[in-house]
Amino acid sequence: MQTLAEFKNLIHLSKRQICEEIFSENADKIKVKKPERVVKNLAKIFDATLSISNAKGFQAMSLRDLSEASGLSMGALYSYFTSKDELVHMIQEQGRRVTTRVLTEHIEAVQGALEQLRAVIVAHLYISEVLQPWFYFSYMEAKNLPKKQRKEAIVSELGTEKLISDILIQGQTQGIFRLTDPELSAALVKALLQDWYLKRWKYRSRDISVETYAGTVLEWVERFVLV
Repeated sequence: MQTLAEFKNLIHLSKRQICEEIFSENADKIKVKKPERVVKNLAKIFDATLSISNAKGFQAMSLRDLSEASGLSMGALYSYFTSKDELVHMIQEQGRRVTTRVLTEHIEAVQGALEQLRAVIVAHLYISEVLQPWFYFSYMEAKNLPKKQRKEAIVSELGTEKLISDILIQGQTQGIFRLTDPELSAALVKALLQDWYLKRWKYRSRDISVETYAGTVLEWVERFVLV
């Protein structure tokens, strides 16, 4: 099984790259046009947003809170987004894009339903470890998001489950997976994956690494799905 360090080296995902992608996708909305400054300040804004939100909630966060935590003036903040709704959309959309890309690449890199199931489980746990503040924020704040963003969050979660259920259906067709309800099974697998980034404190207190957790999840899932 791939280690977290190997995973990080493979995907080459950095905060800078994420902010560069966000700038590229939102260049028409961001008033500042100097790439270096934009990338640097976006990193400050997103770090501060996730930190404040995961401590007291996004809805409770004021732009003054964000200004103080990021070190940027209120006027500077408005150069990057026009409202909290636009800010949360930028954060959510980029996180979903990165996650979908990483999972898809890992699935396509291997052959066979069992190997693909292993790949998506490990990749999901590792990407949630790398982007843990975003995953925690996305789950905890989903119910408080504006209707449009809330719907997008639901679609994203169901999309991940569909990746898993499609692999389960493929394995059933090949005769290597037991005939179970693929959608329900995918939902149960997703719950195991979510437990890692929602309750990391529990596993840290028991000195359980993400690699150990991934190996255990794989063992449980394989015992359940394999013929």
